[in-house]
Amino acid sequence: MAYVHGYDARANERLHDQATTLVELLHSGTAYPAGSRVLEAGCGVGAQTVTLAQRSPDALFTSIDVSATSVAEARRRVEAAGLKNVELQQADLFALPFAARSFDHVFVCFVLEHLSRPVEALHTLRDALRPGGTMTVIEGDHGSTYFHPDSAAAHEAIQCQVELQRAAGGDSNIGRRVYPLLVEAGFDDVHVNPLMVYVDSSRPELVDGFTRRTFTAMIEGVREDAIAAGLIDPDRFDAGVRDLHRTTEADGVFCYTFFKGVARGA
Repeated sequence: MAYVHGYDARANERLHDQATTLVELLHSGTAYPAGSRVLEAGCGVGAQTVTLAQRSPDALFTSIDVSATSVAEARRRVEAAGLKNVELQQADLFALPFAARSFDHVFVCFVLEHLSRPVEALHTLRDALRPGGTMTVIEGDHGSTYFHPDSAAAHEAIQCQVELQRAAGGDSNIGRRVYPLLVEAGFDDVHVNPLMVYVDSSRPELVDGFTRRTFTAMIEGVREDAIAAGLIDPDRFDAGVRDLHRTTEADGVFCYTFFKGVARGA
């Protein structure tokens, strides 16, 4: 798995901003019964872990990530939150160190976008589910981005991130594929809902937390790689980022859609 967003402190901060800003949107309806064993696959720095564990305090979470650095940061966040229902472990989701049918539920958020073999990953995770257990998948889709004032340069800057992720084997537009991926992986009762983030100046917490500190910060973060890859001229990229910031002004509007799929294992 090639992670194009990086592992530095700013990237960690951006993930935290995204998680805290979008808690109700992403986690509404996601809660697990007391005693449930839940696998969070690809927990990263724990941006979603804390929310998951807080919202289901009597469930037992096993949160894994392939990066030891990310697991260490996730452990720090879990401990800082005083949570006792989370076990963190470094592990590869393509080679899970658990017996088959070990979990009642699996939760995957912003992981499939980075994988060149998302169906294989879902197969592996399905095998970890007990019969009738549920899978929850949340992914974004950069192709769903639109805004006012519109800007060709901003779209080009966004496309740089899409192209870099594609070159790394991932898919920044994977949100629209959540349903067919789950079906292909053999899940039953697949249901997918679009979750739109709509931002205007009447929602200052989203202006700052999502448009500015999450989405635009993510695009800014690929500047050097995009230029080095010859995808865009530096001045054009900078103009695009300025135009994304322009959408945070009083008359600006920004829209983005996540896709949340819930399915049942065979």
